[in-house]
This record gives sequence, structure tokens and C-alpha cells, in this order.
Amino acid sequence: MENKKTVIAIVVTYNRKKLLMECIESLIHQTDSEKLSVLVIDNNSTDGTYDYIRKYIVNKKVIYKNTGINLGGAGGFEFGIRSALKMKCDYVWIMDDDCVPSKDALKQFLLFDEECKLYGFLSSFVLWKNKEICTMNIQRKNIAHKLTKNDFKQRAIPIQFATFVSIFIPTDIVLEVGVPIGDFFVWGDDWEYTRRISKKYPCYALTTSIVFHKTSHNKGCDISNDSAQRISRYKYMFRNNMFICKSEGINGRIYYWLKIAKDIMKVLLKAKNRKKERINIIIEGIKEGLSFNPVSVPITNETRG
Repeated sequence: MENKKTVIAIVVTYNRKKLLMECIESLIHQTDSEKLSVLVIDNNSTDGTYDYIRKYIVNKKVIYKNTGINLGGAGGFEFGIRSALKMKCDYVWIMDDDCVPSKDALKQFLLFDEECKLYGFLSSFVLWKNKEICTMNIQRKNIAHKLTKNDFKQRAIPIQFATFVSIFIPTDIVLEVGVPIGDFFVWGDDWEYTRRISKKYPCYALTTSIVFHKTSHNKGCDISNDSAQRISRYKYMFRNNMFICKSEGINGRIYYWLKIAKDIMKVLLKAKNRKKERINIIIEGIKEGLSFNPVSVPITNETRG
């Protein structure tokens, strides 16, 4: 019997209109595109994003919503999932605007969904532009251990943490566990959300569902070598990661403090400028993280649609 279930792809964007258009093109040309609606959540871009993708909006290939203010990635995904619930669908497919799914990425999710009746979320196999594994999107078996190249030889790999670069979630799961925490603003919202789900259900990285993450470089986020213009954002990373790691008990706390020590050493040994400022940002993030206890705002009947 044909699978007639519907999917809404939620794409959060901010001032990256050319990458967004590439993402949209890859979505509307999916093998199972007749089951897919594309919802673009614009975090109040100032680069003419609306006009740039206007043709997709006019011909109704894209549903466009502007948040009116930059909510950050976390707030954008919360806004997007709440919007998708009002529209009603069977699944949400979450991604950044620089994610370009392969033609059958959705089809592979749906095939696995037919085979596996109980799961929390599925995460794509994320490659960089040169087809190497994308470093920043490697899923985790647990808080301290990433998947290895050998793991990726399997079709479906059990995981606990994943990023919002192609996450596929049944709507029933969203209604049960809630939405991402917008107060994270940037960084860590995806880890917290996927872990919230994996605490209740088995979750998998699916190597047959392939997407490309078109970042400027294939390196993880690192305060020791990032540009001086971007380092202030890292306060959110250290704050949010402390909240996540605290919720993982003693193992999470040990992992976090060891990581902090490693990050400070990297700044001292490798940073080419503003070493003191970079370390102060780490310390500020840690201090805020000690008292940072955000919660997911409940899904109301109005949100359910």
C-alpha cells in the first residue's frame, strides 16, 4: 500500500539566501516530493531573502514565515515546529539553510519508517562539500563518544545526540516530548532536543539518507581558532553545554569539565590573537551555565492545530 503520510521540511534561515535557494531546490526535487511541504522560517533576514526566493512562495512550492526578529537557530526551530504542528503533518524534517539533501534522502527516511515502527528520530549521514564526513555533524552514541568511520558501515546506528542538519521526527513524538528550547538561542538546542527524545525512544543515524552540509570549512566549532568577530557567540555554547552535560549525571559533568580544560589549553597554545578575551568568554559561559535552567514551553491546543 502506498505511503500517503505527509512531511513538512522546516528550514531555518538567516541572511544566507543563495544557500537557502540551493536547499529549497534540493527539497522540491526530492524523489517523494509529492508528500513534502517546505516551510521556510526566516529569522528576519536583512539580505533580501524574501525577494530572492519569492518565485517559490508565489507558486506555492514554499511556505514562508518571517519571525519578525532574530530568534537564533534555537528560537527559529521552536517557531518552525510549532508552525508545522498547526499545519498538521505526520512528520517534521528539520534542517539548516546550508543543508542540501541528496535526491532520495527523504525516501530513505520513509522506507526505514515503514520497517521500524518504534523510533524517536532519524538523523541523516552528513557529508561536507568534498564528500568527506562533515566533522561538526557526527552523531554521538553518548555524551562523550562520537560515531566512528566503522560505525558508518551500518545502515542504522543507535545514537543519543544529533545536530539539526537533517533530523526526521514523527509528529506524535513531537507532541509527546515538546519542542526545542528557544532560550538556547544558538548551539546546543539540537543536542538537548535529540537527547530528550532518545531518553524515551531508540534513535538512529541512517547512512542511506545522505545530505551535504555546505559550511565554509570542514571543522567543528572551536573558540581557539575562530575569527575574532565570531568569538562572542561562544558564550552560548559553553552556557548551553553545561546545562546539557549536567542532565547526563556524573559522566556528563566529568566530560564537560575535561572538555573545558582542553578548550582553555587550546586557546593558550593555538589562538593567534585575543587569548584573554577568548578565555573570558569561556568563563562567562560557564558562570551563566551554572544557573541556566531553561524549559520547553508546552504545546497548547492552539499549537496542535
